Amino acid sequence: MSDHITTEPLWDERGFAAFLRGLVEDDAPRLFAVGLEYGERHDAHVAAYGMAFEDHTEVISCDGSLRVQTVRPEDVLRHFDDGSAKARLLWLSESLPTKPSERAPQGADRDA
Repeated sequence: MSDHITTEPLWDERGFAAFLRGLVEDDAPRLFAVGLEYGERHDAHVAAYGMAFEDHTEVISCDGSLRVQTVRPEDVLRHFDDGSAKARLLWLSESLPTKPSERAPQGADRDA
């Protein structure tokens, strides 16, 4: 809680919304996935998703059975490398759509 006492808002609604948006964008974590590769580019699946903050990383497995906090994103890979698959760190694009309906259909070429 702030100890500043004001009687009038310091911002108009639009300006304050822009200020908040800037805070959110400046402090947003980078998103990534942990992929497991079976064989040499034979098969794979996504095992977990994570967020890389400036000072730590948070990861949760897709099935919810594992939550990990590490200093660096690369450090989470050892938690998924069980000898049967190679764990890979995959950075998500910042331009990914958030709604499933906005995503390309499975099998569609996203680079086209």
